[in-house]
Amino acid sequence: MIDRRDSHVQAAKIAVAVTFATNGIAFAGWLARAPAVRNDLGLSPAGLGLLLLCLSGAAVLAIPLAGPLVQRFGAARTVLTSSMSVVLGLLILGTGTALGSVPIAGAGLVLLGAGNSLWDVAMNVEGATVERRLARTLMPRFHAAFSLGTVGGAGLSALAAYLGISVTTQVCATALLAATVMLFTVRWFLPAEPTPAGNHPGGRVRDAWREPRTLLIGVIMLGFGFTEGAANDWLAISLVDGYHATETVGAIGFGFFVTAMTLGRLFGGTAIERWGRVTALRVTAISALLGLLLAISGLPIPVVLVGALLWGAGASLGFPIGMSAAADDPLRAAIRVSVAGSIGYGAFLAGPPLIGLLAEHFGILRALLLVVVAIGLGLIGSGAARPLPAAVTRTTPAGPPHDSDGNAAG
Repeated sequence: MIDRRDSHVQAAKIAVAVTFATNGIAFAGWLARAPAVRNDLGLSPAGLGLLLLCLSGAAVLAIPLAGPLVQRFGAARTVLTSSMSVVLGLLILGTGTALGSVPIAGAGLVLLGAGNSLWDVAMNVEGATVERRLARTLMPRFHAAFSLGTVGGAGLSALAAYLGISVTTQVCATALLAATVMLFTVRWFLPAEPTPAGNHPGGRVRDAWREPRTLLIGVIMLGFGFTEGAANDWLAISLVDGYHATETVGAIGFGFFVTAMTLGRLFGGTAIERWGRVTALRVTAISALLGLLLAISGLPIPVVLVGALLWGAGASLGFPIGMSAAADDPLRAAIRVSVAGSIGYGAFLAGPPLIGLLAEHFGILRALLLVVVAIGLGLIGSGAARPLPAAVTRTTPAGPPHDSDGNAAG
């Protein structure tokens, strides 16, 4: 049954979008100022990469817990608790930056990374539930809300950098905003049905690790996650270090990337419904490759900014398609999303230190060539994103018959 007129589901749709946007603001509220964090802490590129490892390492270690937590406590309670971990992490990061203390900043990033990965899985599970209930392709739009949040965060970061506002002041303000919004937003999530301890109606995590399709979906998320994460972590720095641009230009370049990613996600749902998940993945991979090559070409800044746009459009659909594919079966959605997400978050674990170490020896622009390998991984796994036959029957709106990739027949 399609719940288009169910006001509770419609309210949950808005709440999920706000949750994604808030996560994006919290995420970009400090990443666009990464050059200033590096300078305040006196770090080399390799040192910054190792510091970012605190973030990505905690995220990867925490994400396997997300599926069981969502099954046990529901998406709303998991999102609320994990978002408060992000808030605390931002406050500690700001404190560490103000004191010039790498250990304190690293501790903040650990809380931020762990909280963000739990927040990510829980809000995607909730988003997939709303998507199924409304029988529409909504996940790219939810991720577009995240990107809109990052656009806002990047814009505020550029303004703060221009006005000379410290990183500490900015991240603390971002933390307070996130806490205020999330305390109210999760009240509008769909009602949870907690699972008693020891009961596993959605399967066990170790079972999902044996499913080839789930693992390949994880490979898709790994490849596109690395493609997205490399820009998140290093695009602003590549403009500052590789092109000798100002910090403001670096933040603007990051803003170009997330703006293109937002537009790709806003309109990507229509493309997916028309051409299917697999075709959408392959087209965006080509865009990401072209954008990356322009971004590291050494050509004038306007050309590099065009590259940032193409890179952002190319990175836009990999993660939301992966999340939707992993959640095709509602009973196993939480577990499969957490397993595929664990693989995907490997990009955020390996990416920062690898690119940082390569940048130390070869320069940041050449180091970013590593992203080409990630794009290849996304292409290799793309076929696994085809909807499960039963999931197509349940979630495709009434209309023309659909093939195995969700394409309209005839």
